[in-house]
Amino acid sequence: MGKVESTIKAEIMRLAKREVRGSFFPLRREVYSLRLKLSGLIKSFTAMERQAKEVLQEQAKKKLILQATPEEVKISRLTPQRIRLLRNKIGISQKDVGTLLDVSIGTIGMWEKGKFAPSAQKKAALIALRKLGKREVKMLLAEKKQGLKEKSGKAAAKKPAGKKAAAAKKKPAKAKPARKK
Repeated sequence: MGKVESTIKAEIMRLAKREVRGSFFPLRREVYSLRLKLSGLIKSFTAMERQAKEVLQEQAKKKLILQATPEEVKISRLTPQRIRLLRNKIGISQKDVGTLLDVSIGTIGMWEKGKFAPSAQKKAALIALRKLGKREVKMLLAEKKQGLKEKSGKAAAKKPAGKKAAAAKKKPAKAKPARKK
């Protein structure tokens, strides 16, 4: 009886393994294909995320224009102390503020001393500057400086040589006679 029992048990095990293999291998192939699809979707999603981030950064750069609404300009009170505090809070110099607003350092100094008040356009720019963070201001300042460098480079290339430089090109330099000892 022990032999029949072990034979039946072995046959049941063999048939069960066969049934499991019959349903397991197609599922295994299905899981493998799903994993491949998921991997492809993740790659395309990360690529799209990267593109979206670049587009958002470009839009953010375009938005970094110093403008404020007329209502904000009307409501806000810019005192000399507040202008100085704004500049110190952002962490930039008078020269940098002047570069951002297209005014001289002296003008910024006069605003901070209270001798002059900013015009409506410059006041709007100061109010807009107040809304920006340190990083955004640094980015805007870098862009502005880069634009100024490009303009000055083009102007220097177009500028004709001065009278002295032109005269020096025309006349060869005189050779000095050698001294005798």
